[in-house]
Amino acid sequence: MNISTDLRQTMQTRLTPEQIQVIKMIECPNIELEERIQKELIENPVLEIGEDEPEEKSQEENDYSQDDDLEDIYGDKEDRGEDPLQNEDFDYNTYVSDDDPYDEPDYKLKQNNASSDTDYEQIPIAQGQDFHEYLEEQVGQMSLTEEEQKIARYVIGNIDNRGYLTRSAEQMVDDLAFSGVAEVSDEEMAKIVDIVRHLDPVGTGAYNLKDCLLMQLTRQEQTPAVKLAIQLVERNLEDLEKHHFDRLRKRYNLTEEAFEQAHEVITNCRPHPSTSYSNDIYENRRNHITPDFRVEVIDGEIYVSLTDEHVSPIRISRDYQNMFTQLQKDKHTKADKEAVRFLKEKIESGRNFIDAIRQRNETLLNTMRAIAFFQKDYFLMGDDCYLKPMILEDIAKITGTDPSTISRVSNSKYVQTDFGIIPLKHFFSESLKNMDGEDISTKEIKKQLRSIVDQEDKMHPYTDDQLVEKLQELGYSIARRTIAKYRDQLNIPITGQRKRLKNT
Repeated sequence: MNISTDLRQTMQTRLTPEQIQVIKMIECPNIELEERIQKELIENPVLEIGEDEPEEKSQEENDYSQDDDLEDIYGDKEDRGEDPLQNEDFDYNTYVSDDDPYDEPDYKLKQNNASSDTDYEQIPIAQGQDFHEYLEEQVGQMSLTEEEQKIARYVIGNIDNRGYLTRSAEQMVDDLAFSGVAEVSDEEMAKIVDIVRHLDPVGTGAYNLKDCLLMQLTRQEQTPAVKLAIQLVERNLEDLEKHHFDRLRKRYNLTEEAFEQAHEVITNCRPHPSTSYSNDIYENRRNHITPDFRVEVIDGEIYVSLTDEHVSPIRISRDYQNMFTQLQKDKHTKADKEAVRFLKEKIESGRNFIDAIRQRNETLLNTMRAIAFFQKDYFLMGDDCYLKPMILEDIAKITGTDPSTISRVSNSKYVQTDFGIIPLKHFFSESLKNMDGEDISTKEIKKQLRSIVDQEDKMHPYTDDQLVEKLQELGYSIARRTIAKYRDQLNIPITGQRKRLKNT
């Protein structure tokens, strides 16, 4: 084996801590930004809430001015803003890992589109009880001992947000024993679990979908339709899920009417019992969205602004600045010198943090303005048909930023428009050519596909080949495999699973 020593000289660009901080800020939506600000206020004593008057931004900087036009701002290349992170020697690929969710190597942003009638209106967070508090309240009204109440609350704590019990009675007995919380016998735990499984709403504490449906069905009046429904769920739930209705009718020699009645009983049951509790705060939180931008159309003009009303403004404390200045003059002792060093470090850190927020806001605002300029027709009309094909690189060229920065801005951000709250990802799409050779957004094709499926005969749904023909009639030349891909992105089931029974 030959052993040799080589001396090589290489050059690498590394991000400074300040640049890393700006990147992280750009990724943050307003809610997370406020959390980071509150954390920084705790960790850095020289920061305080308040506007920094000497560097206070004018309304013109925070809001898109009525005197300006988007085309004036972005029409010429030399007028475009510069990326605060842009550097000729800086390679983003060096600092983005393979699993970075914000990195888009092909500079395209994709999503599973919502349906054409999706309601984007903001849903406020409920102020009442959540689902688990509701269950605990019911337990508190029962005649149980203090120990039984304690165990019941533990069982409720093992119920997930769907309403399913995630641990068996035996497992919970072992959990309590190992943790030293309580010594409970299998019989005592089974009794408490049975109590919890009889709480409202019906189905609470089920172990799985079959258990949940059977809990609801067995508590109904046992009519022939309900009894048949119980039999189908117990033995053939998988066939029901796959819509193998003809197979089930033949297997049990059922008339179409009898099967339809049983099927209707099953579909009226809730797969997740927690959804019947109207004040389920978890569901509201999942749907609650706080927009990061606001786009308004007034007299045919588009106005863009940041919705940062709930983001606390911060500044360097004037008292600490004066203290630092005075200590610099009077630093005679070792303690004074250490205090000066400490304050200098904290003040510089605070200024870097404030500057990172400023750069974040500028980058976000420039990006949203560019999107509004590119998709102007959409913001004026509010219809997906007016969406132009747009990829990250298009906006990067307008703003003079790197596509990875645009990706970070658009991820997990929402905009409040005159027709609802919309994710920024919604505005990005690939393009295809129609039969006239014109570039059209894939979102327009997906909207037409959704419309065709919504209007089809559910007893005889279209196959993918038939969907290809329908789109061709509208002027879109799409391959069958592309239809299958779009159908999957739109969460449209295959033909067999879309098939429904009569009157259901």
